[in-house]
Amino acid sequence: MSQTATYILDSDIFITAKNRYYSFAICPGFWDSLLYFHKSDVIASIDHVRTELLRGRKSDELVKWVENDLPSSFFKDSGTEQVANAFRDIMLWVQRNPQYFDHAKAKFATDADGWLVAYAMVHNGAVVTNEQPQPQSRNRVMIPDIFDNFKVSYKDTFGMLQELKVSYEWREVL
Repeated sequence: MSQTATYILDSDIFITAKNRYYSFAICPGFWDSLLYFHKSDVIASIDHVRTELLRGRKSDELVKWVENDLPSSFFKDSGTEQVANAFRDIMLWVQRNPQYFDHAKAKFATDADGWLVAYAMVHNGAVVTNEQPQPQSRNRVMIPDIFDNFKVSYKDTFGMLQELKVSYEWREVL
């Protein structure tokens, strides 16, 4: 990839799309558009998200799609020194924040979310997530609540698709 993707996708983008409004059977164009924009160096994700997605059942359509249809280049390596340093800064902020319960901090430390924010921070990308801010949350660290602190922009699926000028058209399945 010659440049850094503009949009860095969270695992919930894939999971929610598959389970709800963009299932493979109903809207194959959604999945095709992800591939198209990845080939155009606009959309990507990170290795930690791939790991989360592959935790599903081997028979799951999404797991199969990630394994068989997504090129390995879709999931960027988050193991660089710059990303690790950004992740450390994010984790220090989370650990020092008295708002969150210890179990919320521990879960955040093991999820892909911190790495996703760190990667976007280093590479000036926008995180695409369905998570919504919950500034009073104590039981879970929501990634939109840390974006402002680290100057990371974010979008939801629909905001990304609107910016990319994506349109899905109806056709009868025969």
